[in-house]
Amino acid sequence: MHPYRTVLRFRPASSHSLKYAASYSQSQSRFFSSSLRTMTQYRTERDTFGELQVPADRYWGAQTQRSLQNFDIGGPTERLPPPLIKAFGILKKAASIANTSYGLDPKIGEAIQKAADDVISGKLIDHFPLVVFQTGSGTQSNMNTNEVISNRAIEILGGELGSKKPVHPNDHVNMSQSSNDTFPTAMHVAAVMEINGTLLPALTELRDALDKKAKAFENIIKIGRTHLQDATPLTLGQEFSGYVQQLTNGIARIQDTVPRLSLLAQGGTAVGTGLNTKKGFDVKVAAEITKLTGYEFKTAPNKFEALASHDALVEAHGALNVVACSLMKIANDIRFLGSGPRCGLGELSLPENEPGSSIMPGKVNPTQCEALTMVAAQVMGNNTTVSVAGSNGHFELNVFKPVIIKNVLQSIRLLADGSRSFTKNCVIGIEANEKRINQLLNESLMLATILNSHLGYDNVAKCAKKAHKEGTTLKEATVSLGFLSPEEFDAKVRPELMLHPDEVAKGKESCQLSVALVKTERVRSTSLKSHLIQAPKYNGRQGIRAADSEGVLKAGFLL
Repeated sequence: MHPYRTVLRFRPASSHSLKYAASYSQSQSRFFSSSLRTMTQYRTERDTFGELQVPADRYWGAQTQRSLQNFDIGGPTERLPPPLIKAFGILKKAASIANTSYGLDPKIGEAIQKAADDVISGKLIDHFPLVVFQTGSGTQSNMNTNEVISNRAIEILGGELGSKKPVHPNDHVNMSQSSNDTFPTAMHVAAVMEINGTLLPALTELRDALDKKAKAFENIIKIGRTHLQDATPLTLGQEFSGYVQQLTNGIARIQDTVPRLSLLAQGGTAVGTGLNTKKGFDVKVAAEITKLTGYEFKTAPNKFEALASHDALVEAHGALNVVACSLMKIANDIRFLGSGPRCGLGELSLPENEPGSSIMPGKVNPTQCEALTMVAAQVMGNNTTVSVAGSNGHFELNVFKPVIIKNVLQSIRLLADGSRSFTKNCVIGIEANEKRINQLLNESLMLATILNSHLGYDNVAKCAKKAHKEGTTLKEATVSLGFLSPEEFDAKVRPELMLHPDEVAKGKESCQLSVALVKTERVRSTSLKSHLIQAPKYNGRQGIRAADSEGVLKAGFLL
């Protein structure tokens, strides 16, 4: 037995005593069970600071227990996130494989690797109780991992729990490592795995769902809005295409940060010099982590930067923050466009998922939009924390590591979960309220903009102001001022001609005229073909393959 450890042993309860306990009343039984747990809960351990009590049914040791006592901040809700613990398991397994190649007893190495597998699988997650707010290097969490893997490996080899024999937490599990390089390595591994495995698929799913809506709405013309005021028309599909592009850009921004997150600090040990490691250890560990995760990792070319700063994580969270800003805008637009049902904009019909009020019967709220905007707000707040923490790398070590990775992983999880929920419970079910859209389009005075090139800005402004002041239509005001006849107004003020640059619009108008000619059989196919070939490209597609009405319809020039 280890000279500094006293393990309290208790004989298991007999079947007779258990039956006797079961005969008690419910409250008596709970008291009996509680008392029994209390009696067997602790074992006595000693470190260089003296004796302390450690739970007998846990794999952690003295350093973890002392951290629990010294940093009672926030409780279980502030524990380090499971993806980081998993990353630590991956790192310790990779280090053990590398150390075995340098002479670590293969029997010990194999036991460490099996124990690390239990950490990776999540089987031992309850043995990692430490909170974020501890030492800024994460030393206690590194030792928590070392102690858990050591004791589990000892158990696998048939040894005595807590004896540190034959597997020592420092000498074997932490061989060639320091908390100063293991914690930042685990940070990067966790971030890369969560970004690739969780966040990017969720954002892609949302982007694709919005893209389907953009295509479905491509022929629905609506009024645009700038400064929260009426503006010129666009299609609902064009409006949604903006959301699609925002997410496409956001995904690309996040992907662009991954190569720098894939550079690992492992091998720098205490200050970046690599003291107490073997030459090539860092390269081997990175290669093993690549095999274990399926994602490419490389050793950082400069370990001093990798320990003293966390610019890569600050950059990555900056990309997350941009996505949060995009999602805030998208969710706000969608809920505003869906406002109503009778007294709002009402251009979109949103899915009705649950009752919206405890006092107003029948009220349904845009709850998915509200949830996503709260996610965005949280991520924006996390970005401030990560920025402040990342800026505090003093000399050779940043000592805000736990709070950085906690916020990065929380943001990744919230953005992924929020995006999936928004896709499933909102975007997929969005429908266009075309009746309301057409009503607002026809009532808008901003259609007058297309007359600028015909009447001049000042004259068009007179028409719009007159219509607004007198409560008449734009057509009535323009005709009454003598600028256009009713027929001229109808020919020029056409929303479908306001959706693209002038030359494109004219080309489209020309093609539409050709289609009309085909329908009335006023021209022969040869003259129509000649006319179409002269028309400009529309929306990036030439679309001219046949000199008949069927070919024109296939060409995509019709609204």
